[in-house]
Amino acid sequence: MGDPGPAGRFGSMGGRFVPEALIPACEQVEEAFRRAWADAGFRTELTHMLSSYAGRPTPVTVADRLSDALGVSVLLKREDLAHTGSHKINNVAGQVLLAQRMGKTAVIAETGAGQHGVATATVAAHLGLGCTVFMGEKDMARQELNVFRMELLGATVIPVTSGSRTLKDATSEALRHWVTTVDSTHYCIGSALGPHPYPWMVREFQRVIGDEARAQCAELLPGAVPDAVVACVGGGSNAAGTFAGFTATTARLIGTEAAGGAALSNGRRGVLHGFMSSFLQDEHGQIAEASSISAGLDYPGIGPEHAYLAEIGRAEYHSVTDAEAVAAVELCAQTEGILCALESAHALAWVRRAARDGELTAGSTVLVTLSGRGDKDVSVLRELIRGRR
Repeated sequence: MGDPGPAGRFGSMGGRFVPEALIPACEQVEEAFRRAWADAGFRTELTHMLSSYAGRPTPVTVADRLSDALGVSVLLKREDLAHTGSHKINNVAGQVLLAQRMGKTAVIAETGAGQHGVATATVAAHLGLGCTVFMGEKDMARQELNVFRMELLGATVIPVTSGSRTLKDATSEALRHWVTTVDSTHYCIGSALGPHPYPWMVREFQRVIGDEARAQCAELLPGAVPDAVVACVGGGSNAAGTFAGFTATTARLIGTEAAGGAALSNGRRGVLHGFMSSFLQDEHGQIAEASSISAGLDYPGIGPEHAYLAEIGRAEYHSVTDAEAVAAVELCAQTEGILCALESAHALAWVRRAARDGELTAGSTVLVTLSGRGDKDVSVLRELIRGRR
């Protein structure tokens, strides 16, 4: 989980596959990030913002009633308690401070579930930069509350009507827009994907999750390290940040994908959005559409570092169905009084299944990253749950 070097490679994954017009922009971002990350003043400024504005550190909650229900000991890393309601603000705070340092006057972003868009609009407003967010038309319909939040924060939200009208197409549109505005604009990618240096940079901004959780587990657990560390994976930023704190330990690292995507088990090597990884593809090699009840996991690929961790056997990745995720939301809400995001519920659903099937032995200790709050999903959940009654 170190520096992927100037080529941006995680084994054979990653890299920088972009139009010639964007190569100088990526190189500028890489140089600026390397300088900033080595600058104690920048790191101090970011830490202060995450503390005084975003509310870090987030706690680890011992989920006693959920543990009793599952037969394993569950700890919840509470990114849902960070400002804006998810882990996204960790990365955005770093990238918008970097944009400011680079002399940019505006940021652009893509968003699926809307949490990254909200976080970008929030920090842009806080620091006085313009903000434009690209969002698939389908995702805008199922995440109307987050669209309004972004607009209330002063951002311009541009609906994307091409392709599947979801996160994949929003990312494509954002990249196209960046080509035309690169002199004044920084593209704030929301997950651990995209051309180098983004997968590495996003992981470094998100590793605060894993570093905090590692120290918190050391205080809470007799053995200091949980048996398993579980996080949901779309592109994979919350998982990359969580895993960064535990790769040097004995903990199992487990990523959970939406069954309608599952780019690692159902995909194959390819290139999209500037990086090489595992992607859903048809028989002709064209990118296939992913589907998930969760807009944040509705992406046909996975970040390159996750593909590498799977390839070398350091992390394992499992798929979770929509029905399992919804049931996990209900279980967490009714045992712990915590309404988690549908994305996060995929991680809890795997723990539930693994405990039931004996893949996790009774009494095992599991750390689950709750990447976000479930407020944004209430309307979707209401229709589903009422519809089955």
